[in-house]
Amino acid sequence: MPQPDAAHRQTVPLAQASRLLNHGPTVLVSAAHAGQRNVMAAAWAMPLDFEPPKVAVVIDRATCTRRLIEASGEFALQVPGAAQADLTVAVGNSSGQALLDAGSDKFAAQDIAHFPAQVLGGVPLVAGCLAWLECRVIAWPDITAAHDLFLAEVVAAQADARVFHGGRWHFDGAPDALRSLHHLGGGQFVLPGASVRGRMPEGG
Repeated sequence: MPQPDAAHRQTVPLAQASRLLNHGPTVLVSAAHAGQRNVMAAAWAMPLDFEPPKVAVVIDRATCTRRLIEASGEFALQVPGAAQADLTVAVGNSSGQALLDAGSDKFAAQDIAHFPAQVLGGVPLVAGCLAWLECRVIAWPDITAAHDLFLAEVVAAQADARVFHGGRWHFDGAPDALRSLHHLGGGQFVLPGASVRGRMPEGG
């Protein structure tokens, strides 16, 4: 299956992994276990720490992705661009379990190009995204049960070098297709605009 981003993917140092999520993008969450796989959209994901890098993401208990993550202890977060807005809405509003029960899955049903993770080889990564974070769950059953919140350590990260290089995003001048999605609700998104650099205080 073609991978349109393959020529532009670069490994991101783990010390910079938090910067892939700092600006609050909508993410795609993928997971797999025992021959089954799924992908869903999530708006509530954020970085938590630098060394080792950690993330938090809310995943509803009714989702197929949640079941696969709890069984495997791993997942991936991907940052889709505006070119994937339709895909993001589609995987966020369809039932992965219904497809699995029918002998299919969202990757097959939506013809989603994907490739294997670098470290967590069983997790499918969605091609065409702007960034990919491979995550290993940090078990905290009480928090997960009470708040649907998963904490995880990032064990590998990649990004599209056309818009992420030198340790930061470069959306200024980038085409809309290479700008991340930020969910406003009801399937509506905004894209990041021009960046502004603040002056660092002396002795701060």
